[in-house]
Amino acid sequence: MALPREKLYTIEDIYALPDGTRAELIDGEMYMMAPPGRRHQDISMNVSTSINRYIKDKNGNCKVYAAPFAVFLNEDDRTYVEPDISVICDESKLDERGCNGAPDWIVEIVSPGSKRMDYFIKLFQYRTAGVKEYWIVDPDKKQVMAYEFDKDDVNAYSFSDEVPVGIYGGDLKIKME
Repeated sequence: MALPREKLYTIEDIYALPDGTRAELIDGEMYMMAPPGRRHQDISMNVSTSINRYIKDKNGNCKVYAAPFAVFLNEDDRTYVEPDISVICDESKLDERGCNGAPDWIVEIVSPGSKRMDYFIKLFQYRTAGVKEYWIVDPDKKQVMAYEFDKDDVNAYSFSDEVPVGIYGGDLKIKME
């Protein structure tokens, strides 16, 4: 849920929040974040581990980061997100604070309070920022929506399917269950 818009918030406002307070910033609007639940964390760990194992086995150069991990999506100070999983293949985008620019692949795991953010607001933001692939993992629906923006393609998968990863040409497939 967004805070009442009293002003346009900036990344400086994010860093001024009390320790332990999590929020994201999209176009100057601040959205507070609840801590993830156990099912959310199980999925995040499974997917992150699968990606990391694949990259290591292939001697790849991409890096995998699970939330909380700062992504400064645009070249302004009004958009800051913490995707559940970020895969960055261009190391020049990485510094000690996080990722500057669009990750190659983002995975968001839907929580009860994040549906609108994940399905609409972030979908638009990630597409326009240059993210190549975006997955929306919905535990309640047991569904994965896989968007390959560079191909203008979207596919729906169930948790029992092996979901092919577009940025790796489908060579990596991940099963949610």
